[in-house]
Amino acid sequence: MIFGRVKPLDAILATAEKKSLHRSLGAFQLTMLGVGAIIGTGIFVLTAEAAQKAGPGMLRSFIIAGLVCAVAALCYAEMASMVPVSGSAYTYSYAVMGELLAWMVGWALVLEYAVAAGAVSVGWSGYFVGLLREYLGIALPQELVNANALIAHIKLAFGAAPSTELATAIDVGGYINLPAFIIALLVTWLLVIGTRESAMVNAVLVVVKITALTVFCVLALPVMNSANFEPFAPLGFGGISAAAASIFFAYVGFDAVSTAAEETKNPQRNMPIGLIGSLAICTVFYLLVASGVIGSVGAQPVYDAAGKGISPGDATAMAAACATAAGEAVVCSKEALAWTLREIGWQQIGNLVGLAAGLALPSVVLMMMFGQTRIFFVMSRDGLLPEALSRIHPKYHTPHLVTIITGIVVAVFAALFPVGALADISNSGTLFAFAMVAIAVMVLRKTDPGRVRPFRTPAVMLVAPLAILGCLYLFFSLSGYTLSLFAGWAVAGLFVYFLYSRHHSHVGLGMVHVHEEDPDTPPQPVPPMPGASLD
Repeated sequence: MIFGRVKPLDAILATAEKKSLHRSLGAFQLTMLGVGAIIGTGIFVLTAEAAQKAGPGMLRSFIIAGLVCAVAALCYAEMASMVPVSGSAYTYSYAVMGELLAWMVGWALVLEYAVAAGAVSVGWSGYFVGLLREYLGIALPQELVNANALIAHIKLAFGAAPSTELATAIDVGGYINLPAFIIALLVTWLLVIGTRESAMVNAVLVVVKITALTVFCVLALPVMNSANFEPFAPLGFGGISAAAASIFFAYVGFDAVSTAAEETKNPQRNMPIGLIGSLAICTVFYLLVASGVIGSVGAQPVYDAAGKGISPGDATAMAAACATAAGEAVVCSKEALAWTLREIGWQQIGNLVGLAAGLALPSVVLMMMFGQTRIFFVMSRDGLLPEALSRIHPKYHTPHLVTIITGIVVAVFAALFPVGALADISNSGTLFAFAMVAIAVMVLRKTDPGRVRPFRTPAVMLVAPLAILGCLYLFFSLSGYTLSLFAGWAVAGLFVYFLYSRHHSHVGLGMVHVHEEDPDTPPQPVPPMPGASLD
């Protein structure tokens, strides 16, 4: 049965105690980890993407995405404080809705974290290339900084009709994003060294980012021109919805905080602070910075030859349109904030903001990869993935093997795909996982009402359905291409589950760790649910 293998919450907590990670993170570090994961992608990278989809209407997109995140964060805060172990939405689903759905959530989280880390690596590359050009006068060849030409060739190989756009992309594009590939590998090395060290570095980088964004607001907001807000929604409400679905990618850092629950001191108190505090700080910055970009230089989209708006995920068409555009546009920039400041006369400060982004964006990559490795760690600990993935390094006390494997995969994503496509693909997995957490909160309130909840979601029967509906709305606002990829990824996950994971699952084999003083106590059988089968 689909709900036949539920891992009790007590068993999940006991498993964490038997094979746990070192608790070293406090409320401040968690908040900084959340801010580090959230601020960066949406502001430094996706501002241009949102402008291409919605124009000035991206302000509404930020608000829509932020509201969906707020109600989802309240659900996450209750689950994370009640179940302070690694695994995020995967762990919560396992405890409430059973192994199959938990596996699908964990599989979807691969899209959220690994693909997202690749997207931010690509975003960092754009700022890095700009820094080399502005400070050292070095212009890296296109063959080494994007994969537009590679993607154009792939489209042609799969039967796309030759066009001016494809030809232009091949002429002005490249075949690999080498800076993005390198930064992903460097972050992998940092994560292998240790969680506490990673968090300390991240806290410094968060200060750098907040300082840079504050300077941007101080300089850009006073020169806003109301004329730049017209037309406010050049592509209609559909464009605003599409931008909100993409911008949601920029808020997923609060979820990454929940994956650190098992490494948090006093998680019942500190997890809600880290989750909600980081989301509140970041939302304010998002709206201020977006207003500064729109008001100072404008944020109108570019169009194809037929006069239609181009999806920013279509790197080939975007490259062609920007190459033939009559004037510069923020939607064509790979370093939107630095470019904006240079345009309004702050050349050197624009370069410094670019430098801050170049220094700070790796913190976002770090948190995304951190989240992915912890998801794999817990799935391996449950037997759904090979046990070797949950081995802890004897010196650094980190899951080094799964970290290295994840880092290599992320580096390949970053080297070969554009940021817009990666962001939308990541969102599909994220929204699915968030909706499942909201469902889990409601179900658990009914099935286990007496369990201690250090943080209770207020008005849960209103907040949780709003989170579910919001996630569904944003999910179906993604492109048909993205939804098709998600469906294909889900089918592949089902194959993996039924060919390997179902047969190696500890719960399926009737084993679960329990709290015992004797460390040699063997795993105990899991009592089957009434009417359910463990087959």
